[in-house]
Amino acid sequence: MTSYDLKRVIAEELARVENRFDQFGKPERKTVFDKVVPGFGVRSHVSGRNVYILQTRIGGRQRTVTIGNAAVISEAVAKDVARRLILRIELGMNPADEKKRSRSMPTYAQFLEYYWNALSPTWKSSTRTTQTYYRKSYLNNAFDNKFLDEIEPADAIRWHARLTRAAGPGAANRTSEILRAMFNKAESWGYLPEHSNPFNAVKRNKRRKLERFLTPQEMARLGKALIEAREEHLLPATVILLLALTGCRRGEIVNLKWSELSGRRLKLDDSKTGPRIVWLGKNAQTILACLPRKRDEKRVFPFDQKNPGNVVGGFWAQLRTEIGLEDVRLHDLRHNYASYAARKSETLPMIGSLLGHASIGSTNRYAHLDDGTLLEAADRIGEVIERAIG
Repeated sequence: MTSYDLKRVIAEELARVENRFDQFGKPERKTVFDKVVPGFGVRSHVSGRNVYILQTRIGGRQRTVTIGNAAVISEAVAKDVARRLILRIELGMNPADEKKRSRSMPTYAQFLEYYWNALSPTWKSSTRTTQTYYRKSYLNNAFDNKFLDEIEPADAIRWHARLTRAAGPGAANRTSEILRAMFNKAESWGYLPEHSNPFNAVKRNKRRKLERFLTPQEMARLGKALIEAREEHLLPATVILLLALTGCRRGEIVNLKWSELSGRRLKLDDSKTGPRIVWLGKNAQTILACLPRKRDEKRVFPFDQKNPGNVVGGFWAQLRTEIGLEDVRLHDLRHNYASYAARKSETLPMIGSLLGHASIGSTNRYAHLDDGTLLEAADRIGEVIERAIG
């Protein structure tokens, strides 16, 4: 091909596309406006894509709002949307700003997913299991179609009230705490302004506190029954005996490993509040020392069942009925341990340390005194005052 032929081919090809470019060399796009709805039109791009638009003045400036692809929605639907947009603009709303905002502010569902992916790997396995259950049951659809900053304190209060009626006060309290923590992260990560957490306005449901302490007679009855039961049910009976003697949580004893025993201490690798030390009394130390230990067995209580906690719970349900302690829960043994410590005039920080509490507030809940001890204290104080006033 000669240079003359090449120039001719180029000229022919340029002639074919010259109508697609304006005088500045940019591809043309054509807009045909409707004669009925002001500002509504169809914009045709060089690629062949057609979109419906609305061109109007917003805040003193000419703005263009894209309604949708003409291949997806009909002209009648697009016109209806255009009329609604015009009405909103006349009421002072700005659809363009709303669109810009929607790109920067996540919805509740989007942020919940982001929050979960970011933090759940750092949670304890048991915590992650529990939190995931509450998420699937109550959180995923809590605030559908709302942006994160659209959720107001009133929304949070109404949601908490509805969940209290539907799932109970405990579930409502737990899920509200999950969302309170999530919105705190939204503040610290810059999605929301400080002090804007809507769940700070939610008041926890008050729960009835069950104060059940064992009398000395009941303690003696329980101890005798556990010692006798160890002959046939060594593992569950010993677990419960240690719960009573240490104030530990069920999982801390059931999942105890030999490597965590160190003299008169249990150096727990994991607990509800993280790693902690449990100080053993001489009786508890003796009981552990007398337990059989198999070679290559890491667990102190090698239950055959997959969920040893349930095994212990089932054994306790039967035993407490036999000895007349039907209203005593396993966790009440922890309450009981704390109350005995309080009656021996141990300080709250000391009791908290023995129980492995992260805050003194938790210790205040457990360190109760029974009515008899309170009456004795009232009598002693009254006698001192009576002597003072003659």
